[in-house]
Amino acid sequence: MISRRLFSHGALVAEVALAVLLFVCLGVLRAGARADWQEKVDDVVLQTATEAEAEFLVILTAQADVGHAARLRSKQEKGAFVHEQLTVVARQTQGPVLKALRAAGAEFRPYWVSNMIWVRSDGAVIEELARRRDVERIIANPRVQLDRLAGATNRPAATQEGAGVLWNIDLVNAPDVWAAGYTGQGVVIGGQDTGYDWQHPALRDQYRGWDGVNADHAYNWHDAIHEDNPNTSAGNPCGLESAEPCDDDGHGTHTMGTMVGDDGAGNQIGMAPGAEWIACRNMEQGWGTPSTYAECYEWFIAPYPPGGDSFDGDPNRAPDVISNSWSCPQVEGCTDPDILRQVVNNVRAAGIVTGHAASNSGPACSAIDSPAAIHDASFTTAASDSSDQIAGFSSRGPVLLGNNSPAKPDITAPGVEVLSSVPGGVYGVKSGTSMATPHVAGLVALLISAAPELAGDVNALEELIAQTAVARYSTEGCGGDSAQSLPNHTYGWGRIDALAAFLALPSTTPLDYKHFLPVWFRS
Repeated sequence: MISRRLFSHGALVAEVALAVLLFVCLGVLRAGARADWQEKVDDVVLQTATEAEAEFLVILTAQADVGHAARLRSKQEKGAFVHEQLTVVARQTQGPVLKALRAAGAEFRPYWVSNMIWVRSDGAVIEELARRRDVERIIANPRVQLDRLAGATNRPAATQEGAGVLWNIDLVNAPDVWAAGYTGQGVVIGGQDTGYDWQHPALRDQYRGWDGVNADHAYNWHDAIHEDNPNTSAGNPCGLESAEPCDDDGHGTHTMGTMVGDDGAGNQIGMAPGAEWIACRNMEQGWGTPSTYAECYEWFIAPYPPGGDSFDGDPNRAPDVISNSWSCPQVEGCTDPDILRQVVNNVRAAGIVTGHAASNSGPACSAIDSPAAIHDASFTTAASDSSDQIAGFSSRGPVLLGNNSPAKPDITAPGVEVLSSVPGGVYGVKSGTSMATPHVAGLVALLISAAPELAGDVNALEELIAQTAVARYSTEGCGGDSAQSLPNHTYGWGRIDALAAFLALPSTTPLDYKHFLPVWFRS
């Protein structure tokens, strides 16, 4: 009897111990499961969601493979292939997630430039999404302020009647390419920025949506600003989702002037005055988000009319090159350095050169630290002055992103005291890598106008610009550079030279060269 009681007591103890063990194990498993889903979510998203609704991007596990585009010959073929691949994968995989978001009453907007969905909702929805196998990760969509120079000279300048070619355009020898008959004709430049004053005298005739009599903004303009930014003053001078190009800041109009500006009255402010331009607004009074940047990139791959379905865009209307004078720094919430990597990779795969400002955080080394300038697919531009000296504000490399960090910057262009167009039909002076980057976009247009077969060949265009640049060396030692390093982490390959790049074109004939020979040597 006693032994029986002892056995029963022992069994009871064993059962209790087993129950405790199971409880602990289940707790560990639950904690592990919770940690697993939380690991898929940016900390800032989790933190915000505990206080209020969060705004975030849901990156789906399935992503399109556009690698085959590199084997296609024409830009049209590349653009059509990339657009088809990206939209098909998005259509096939987003449905269940969108259904869940509708059931939860969440705000959302799907994208295909990367298979992702913009969402605004609460912590419960974030957890539900993060537990899904078809969701790869959930990242923040922070509001990012335009990278302006602290204490920079952004002064107005009186309209210069007959001012002629500006120093920066002359320094890079663009007029010599014009003299050979190539001004960017037949090429389309894209710009995403604060917007554009399309009726500025230096820009109107080059706008693809203007035929000299009537304006047609469909496929030529997109506004990615859908709501007021809480960091800006209430309302917007352009409104939201503007049906025509409009600039609520002035920055964008200035950059476009450096790309194509020419008012026909002697003010030759642009690199490629014969090119056409199309544009997208990605900032609300100087504040953008990763989703607005991505939306503009998506529209450029396959433009669609205002109010149209983004999935039904036309890749044949895409630009040849896009100029990007904005950044997404970690200090403003872009904590994931890969936040736009796939987006930019897909733009490049579509045969579009995507030039990007290096940012204005110099002269410290490794100051190029923000998407999308850090990505290998971006052609990143530093800023120099009229003496070909690097600007003190221009961000230096190297990019610190582990073993696969690309060498940056790629190239340098004038970016100090640059005169260009500003809203209202007048002109102003600005400095920054924002002002340098449009020079490169304009040079791409000049080269394609001279050699149309280069359209869509991003590698060849970038290599041509890099290898013909005016070599610039640095003793700053960034990234271990020596005084003979080329490229280096200050200037990249050097300052762009439009004439040298033109003369290096495979299609350039001896007759093209003759124009540039001394008079006494011509026959």
